[in-house]
Amino acid sequence: MNYLQHFQLSQEPFSNAPVTRFYYNSVQHSQAMLRLMYAVDSMRGLALCVGDIGAGKTTLARRMLDHMPEAQYEAALLVIIHSGITASWLLRRIALQLGVPSPADDKLALLSQLYQRLVEVYEKGKRAVVLIDEAQMLQTREIMEEFRGLLNLEVPERKLLSFVFFGLPELDQNLMLDPPLAQRVALRYKLEPFNQESTEAYIKHRLRMAGSKKMLFTNQAVEAAHQASRGTPRLINTLCDNCLFEAAVAQKHVVDRTLVELAARNLGLLEESQVSESIRARREAGIQAPGESTAGQILGAGRGRRPVTMQEVDSFLDRFGKV
Repeated sequence: MNYLQHFQLSQEPFSNAPVTRFYYNSVQHSQAMLRLMYAVDSMRGLALCVGDIGAGKTTLARRMLDHMPEAQYEAALLVIIHSGITASWLLRRIALQLGVPSPADDKLALLSQLYQRLVEVYEKGKRAVVLIDEAQMLQTREIMEEFRGLLNLEVPERKLLSFVFFGLPELDQNLMLDPPLAQRVALRYKLEPFNQESTEAYIKHRLRMAGSKKMLFTNQAVEAAHQASRGTPRLINTLCDNCLFEAAVAQKHVVDRTLVELAARNLGLLEESQVSESIRARREAGIQAPGESTAGQILGAGRGRRPVTMQEVDSFLDRFGKV
């Protein structure tokens, strides 16, 4: 089932895919962009953007890449997908991304090629910048020493190459594998979780970009979503997406606190003790709250629940198909 028709939306508002049009320029993301762009514009060498899982680092990295005009920057984005990469692989990849056509196998020859390419970029009046996403995966001293060597490529009074590392907070510890590199960090910015006001603005923005003409979450629902997600954008997306689905299944046109808390509990974001007294009271009175009859709960009764009959399964499937 797709809830888009139920809510008259043009596309999914809370996908975790990095869709450019859904980018929300929060106060802290705006501050991070301002500082990181200053670092690359003035060729400071090495800048860091750290944050917890789901804080929006990847989205910010892509946004930053999009905001570096080709006429002014020779820019590239590398995403590190595992910790087993070698310094030689990384050096070749950086060279390729910056326009070295056939990187040499010999390291000295490759460094010479890269230096010549960076001088070409400099002579064109452009700045060479490499953004590294998931930089906490860089976990060897050899790699850190390689970055330090690349930052030494310069012409009088200016560096030829700048890096921006995006990663989890443990990135700080990785840099200490090479203390001289850690000392070269020119700028560091940490993305913090949203406060409740920013969470509400974020939800409204995503809904508006998806074509909604009204706010689909009550004030109490927003408060519950903020508490359950702890202001983490990725968790807000996942939670709100589940809430819209559950609301559509229940034929509700607004998401209330009950739906949010139930969805959060099903996702493991809330402990049973955190569920509001109103929901527990409904259960004790034998009143089923909207969103409690999901397929996962019906087909897997779980500890302390009676077995589910086939009639109940058939009834749910009939209802599911009619939504």
